[in-house]
Amino acid sequence: MDSFTDLFEAVKTYCREVGGVGDVAMKLWINSLEPVEFKNNTAVFMVQSEFQKTITLNNYEKLLLDAFSSTLGFDVDIKIIIEDEQEPSEPVDIDAIDIRNSELEQSYEYANYDYTFDTFIVGRSNEFAYAACTAVAKDMSNKDYNPLFIYGPSGLGKTHLLTAIMNESKKKNPDMNIIFVTAEAFANELISAIQAKNTAPIREKFRKCDLLLLDDVQFLAGRESTQTEFFHTFNDLYQANKQIVLTSDRPPKDIKTLSDRLRNRFESGIIADISIPDFETRIAIIKRKAELLDIKIPNDVAEFIANRLKSNIRQLEGAVKKLKALKHLAGSPPSMAMAQSVIRDILNDDQPIPITVEKIIGEVANIYGVTPDDIRSNKRSSQVSTARKVAIYVVREITQMSLACIGTEFGGRDHSTMVYAINSIETNLSKDAHLKEIVDDIIKNIRDKNR
Repeated sequence: MDSFTDLFEAVKTYCREVGGVGDVAMKLWINSLEPVEFKNNTAVFMVQSEFQKTITLNNYEKLLLDAFSSTLGFDVDIKIIIEDEQEPSEPVDIDAIDIRNSELEQSYEYANYDYTFDTFIVGRSNEFAYAACTAVAKDMSNKDYNPLFIYGPSGLGKTHLLTAIMNESKKKNPDMNIIFVTAEAFANELISAIQAKNTAPIREKFRKCDLLLLDDVQFLAGRESTQTEFFHTFNDLYQANKQIVLTSDRPPKDIKTLSDRLRNRFESGIIADISIPDFETRIAIIKRKAELLDIKIPNDVAEFIANRLKSNIRQLEGAVKKLKALKHLAGSPPSMAMAQSVIRDILNDDQPIPITVEKIIGEVANIYGVTPDDIRSNKRSSQVSTARKVAIYVVREITQMSLACIGTEFGGRDHSTMVYAINSIETNLSKDAHLKEIVDDIIKNIRDKNR
C-alpha cells in the first residue's frame, strides 16, 4: 500500500464486509475519520468535535483495531485528535455529557418560541385548520366558525393553534375573559366542586367567559356528570354568542361514549382536521424552529431528521433543541453524527411510561362516579361492582399482569374472583354495545394520556 489513505480504505472495507457496519453508520462515523499519519504503529485520525470522537471510540474502536491487525498482520494503536487542536484530548466523561446536554436542552426549551400564528408552519396537512383558527381570532362575531372543532393525532399542532388564538385575542383585547383548559382539568375542577358541595363558582367561572378553548375533549368520554355540566356551559356560551373552540384526537362521531346532544353541538359548527405533515412541511418546521433558536442546520441534516421523524411535530422541534444543545457542547456545527444521536435519543425517550394499576383504577372510578377506595373495597352496590369488574378487565387488557397479581392490587381478591370478573365483562361486551363503547374509550384514553 502506498499511503495511509490506501491503508484506511482497506480498513473501511473490512469494517463494512467483515464487521457488518451499515451504510449509514459507515458514512456517519467511519468515513468521517480523516487520516492524519501512521507512525510508530499508531494510526492518527482527526475529527471535528469531542462528541464525534467519543461516539467513534465507544462504538467502533475494537472493530478498527481488528481491521488494522487483519490488514497489516500486526497490532496497532489508534489516536483520534480534534480538528484545530492537533493533540489528543482528555478522556470524555459520558455522564457529564448527558447532564450538560440535559441542562442545555432545558435552557432552550421555550427560548424565543411563542405559540403564535407566525410560528405555526402551514402545509397541506393543516391549512384548513389554520385558516379557520385565524378567522376566529380575527373576527369572533362571525358565527360561521362557532363552535370550531379541530381534530387530529397527538403532537401535530392542535394546542399550538389554541394558544395562538388566545395570544392573538389577548393582543387585540387585553380585557377579554379567556379560558384555556383541558377537558381533564375541567372534569377535575367539577369533581372537586361536587365533593365540596358547591358547584356555583365553577359555573360562574366557565359560563361567563368570552372565549372558551377546550383541549383534548375526548377525555369527556364516558363521564356523564361532566358531560352534563359541559353541555349546559356550552349552551349558555353559545346562546350568549361567545366563541368556543375544541380540540380532540378524533372527530365527534368517533368519540363513542360522548352523549348525542354534545356530539350534535360539536358537529353544528366547523370541523377541521390536522393530519401528518408531508416531507416539505417537516423540513419547513425544522428550519423555522432552527431560525427561532438561532441555529443553522445544514440541508442534509434537516433532510435526515425529516425522513426519520415523520408523525410528530413535537419530535421535530425536540430534535432541533437537542441539536442546539449538542452544538454548544461539541463546539461545532450540527452534523450528521449529531443528528443520528439525537434521533436515537428521541425515539428511545418516546417509549411510553408503564401504565400503573392506580392510573387505571382512577380512570374507571371517574367514569363510574365512584372512588378508587370503593373499587378496592367490599362494597357490593351495582355501580361499584360494575366499576370493579371493568377495572379488573382493563388492568388485564392493558398490563397483561397475572391474575394473582391483579387480585393483590384489588384488595387481595383471589384468582377465581378475577376470572369471574373478566369473564363477566367479556360476556357483557358481546351483548352490550354501550358497555363496549365505554370500555373501549377507557382503554384509549388511558393509553393516550400515557403518550
